[in-house]
Amino acid sequence: MLNFKSWNIGLISLICFLGIIYAIPNFTSFPKVNNNSFLPGKTINLGLDLQGGSYLLLEADIKSVINERLETISDDVSRKLNEYDLPYSQKEIDNGILKLNFNDNSIAERAKTVIRQNFGSELSIGSENLEITVNYSETARKQIIDLTIEQAIEIVRRRIDETGTKEPLIQRQGLQRILIQLPGIDDPERIKSLLGKTAKLTFQLVDTNSDPFEVKLSGRVPPGRKLLESYSNSDQHFVVQRRVMVSGEMLTDARSSFDQNGRPSVSFSLTPEGGKRFGRVTANNIGRPFAIILDGKVVSAPVIQAQIFSSGQITGQFSVTETKDLALLLRAGALPAPLTVMEERSVGPGLGRDSVEAGKLASIIGMILVIIFMLFTYGVFGIFANVALFINITLIISLLSVLQATLTLPGIAGIVLTMGMAVDANVLIFERIREEIRGGRSVLSSVESGYKRAIGTIVDASLTTLIASACLYGLGSGPIKGFAVTLSIGILTSMFTAIMVTRMLVVFYLRNYKPKKLII
Repeated sequence: MLNFKSWNIGLISLICFLGIIYAIPNFTSFPKVNNNSFLPGKTINLGLDLQGGSYLLLEADIKSVINERLETISDDVSRKLNEYDLPYSQKEIDNGILKLNFNDNSIAERAKTVIRQNFGSELSIGSENLEITVNYSETARKQIIDLTIEQAIEIVRRRIDETGTKEPLIQRQGLQRILIQLPGIDDPERIKSLLGKTAKLTFQLVDTNSDPFEVKLSGRVPPGRKLLESYSNSDQHFVVQRRVMVSGEMLTDARSSFDQNGRPSVSFSLTPEGGKRFGRVTANNIGRPFAIILDGKVVSAPVIQAQIFSSGQITGQFSVTETKDLALLLRAGALPAPLTVMEERSVGPGLGRDSVEAGKLASIIGMILVIIFMLFTYGVFGIFANVALFINITLIISLLSVLQATLTLPGIAGIVLTMGMAVDANVLIFERIREEIRGGRSVLSSVESGYKRAIGTIVDASLTTLIASACLYGLGSGPIKGFAVTLSIGILTSMFTAIMVTRMLVVFYLRNYKPKKLII
């Protein structure tokens, strides 16, 4: 246990040196480096509670997703019933349920059989008198919800990343809610605005045979058509075909630009498949208005003058800022469901600074008390333990910096706790050495036996704490995860400093001074 080879000493010294080097940028104005680099210059990211920022709890409108899917299924059901010559008197979607009414009971029963045979894999089909109800089964609903939330989280992450926000925390909470923490954000209203827009872009042909005013006045929309209002003028309406010719999913890029008249616009590019479809639609409909629809509102409806392939422009009454935000939304992709802000909290930077200062003060006081205790209790061995404690703290800070982990207030508590745990391992070793000396063994034999017998206890205790930290990280969220991360790193560095660094210092002391008696 007391034999150190040259490469052992070199490796331990190198690790300690690198720990100090990588920790220095957190305390000085060290030149910053790119986050993808492993060179010194990275600093610890402060969490929401330490640097201030916004907390948002969003809820996805799952009902709209289910209704939209049922809308598609209803068209397929209608076509299938027409194939079998099974007419229905009324069709509507109400609260996530497709309802079909028939005038004849025999036709209703046959229709039920046809629907079950063709669409029954994921649908629940019921009937009462002359009405057939079609909705998603519980299993299918859960799958829809899970997929919707996963997609929404990914889109939200893309949108937030586009704004340049560092280290956002985005995670699912409950069944259909998303938790977002945005440390250091200076414009929460813009973020809310970006997240509040679905950004669903579609291109649909305008029905020139229907008068929007008459349709709105009568309330009767022609079959296969939709009445939509203008994006910039709520009094203006358009009747468009339900069929989507090209969707925003086929976009490859979107950038803020200006049209030929110098007005702010959004230039977009399409995928090869999207370009082919766009070219085919525009070639077959020259002279007809083509509606550009964003979140169910018509941005513009230009007349197709010529065939258009892989790129185009979205024009309207936009400001430059609006075109930039719209381009950002289109690049990130459309949300699968509208998101509603259920809860919002903000932490001011002043409160964050106070928390940081309080955490620093607690850490410094804790370290000083530990240092004093070890000096008075273990003498020269206490000095070795204090040196190892300093190296332990620098290793924790450097690892948090390199990993770009987010430090929260509970994370600071984890560091303070680690200080006690770091010297605890040394206390176990030193007490074991004391027992061996009281037993009449020599200095070298006592130290050798003390380390050999204590290491097993230290490793077992550390592993059990690591298991608890892993559970906290896996099951916890936000600040709890921050505490688990700092505690886990602290445990690993404590094992290294207690078993390797302190032992190396003790060996140097025994080799150079050769004490005949240990005062410990």
